[in-house]
Amino acid sequence: MNINCIKLENFRNYKEQKVSFTGGVNIICGENAQGKTNLLEAVAAMSTIRLFRTGQKKEGLRFGEKQGKIYGEFTAEGRDFSVELRLFDKKPAEVYRNGVRMKRQSDARGILKTVLFCPDDLYLIRAGAGARRRFLDTALCQLRPNYDKVLTEYEKVLAHKNKILKDSEEKPEMLELLDDFSLRLARLGAIIIRYRAYYIRKLAEKACQVHKLAAPNEKLDITYKTVSSITDVYASAEHIEKELIEHVFNHKRFEIAAKSCLSGPHKDDLEIMLCGASASSFGSQGQVRTCALALKLAEREMFFDDSGEYPVLLLDDVLSELDSKRQDFVLNRIDKGQVLITCCDLDTMKKINAGIVFFVKNGQVLKDIKKI
Repeated sequence: MNINCIKLENFRNYKEQKVSFTGGVNIICGENAQGKTNLLEAVAAMSTIRLFRTGQKKEGLRFGEKQGKIYGEFTAEGRDFSVELRLFDKKPAEVYRNGVRMKRQSDARGILKTVLFCPDDLYLIRAGAGARRRFLDTALCQLRPNYDKVLTEYEKVLAHKNKILKDSEEKPEMLELLDDFSLRLARLGAIIIRYRAYYIRKLAEKACQVHKLAAPNEKLDITYKTVSSITDVYASAEHIEKELIEHVFNHKRFEIAAKSCLSGPHKDDLEIMLCGASASSFGSQGQVRTCALALKLAEREMFFDDSGEYPVLLLDDVLSELDSKRQDFVLNRIDKGQVLITCCDLDTMKKINAGIVFFVKNGQVLKDIKKI
């Protein structure tokens, strides 16, 4: 799986740019705030149809512009594809796959598969539960298109239910609709929980294997935490749905009092333990970073197991945030598949056996296709 080229128009600080990548390791070099991360963000958008630094696609537009474009050509499972993301300041973005506009943006998601590792991910363990849910959802939306559709619908229904609860004091008649939304959330939530449970079980196994190589004297344990009344997260969706329905109706009065939906997969989390203690609360900075590395490298292996191809690995200035031991640990695992690395540290760059180095300055790739 390779991203062959990407073309940008009025995206972030790029006016107009085309970049062609090699199938191995690509280094994107330059000083801070020149456009290195913007280039990686555009590549990631070809995969997730989202911008990883903002929830609003229009915020990716170059300052003062009314429209822009990200266009990418790539190969996946032996076939050639193109994806184009058109950005507008006054209307929703448009997505095209092989030149055909998609009615649903999700129909272009996950054809190109990517795993992004950025400095924020080094704090994935200590971040809030929302960061770990995003970590799970980003992978699952690429791996399982149906999960993406269910999650999108769940978020819409959840927003409606929360609005009913929030406005219930001023508009008590709206509470007549509450049970219907609760039932719909239970049906969708059961599907989400089951997807996450099976994914996390495999991810945890791989992450523990990776972690053991990096820290052989420390035992990593990862547990999926969801609605407390679920007795078996691997049961059928129908069984989980029944338990969710029972739970939500038992807590209905508390939700009305709190004016918020109090339970469901939107509250899920991963419990990460080191040697029996919470990694978040008791882990050192080095231990926390090793756990995050294990999760990300395990995620990459999950993609390979699913399709037989390594996803495009995007490393956004993450090496400079790691000590030399952890740098070497990452670099020893990027010899397979395509890798794009942003880097501003020349000493770190010299450690990487790259095929091409790109030099970025002021939103322009000044020297592409330079062999080391």
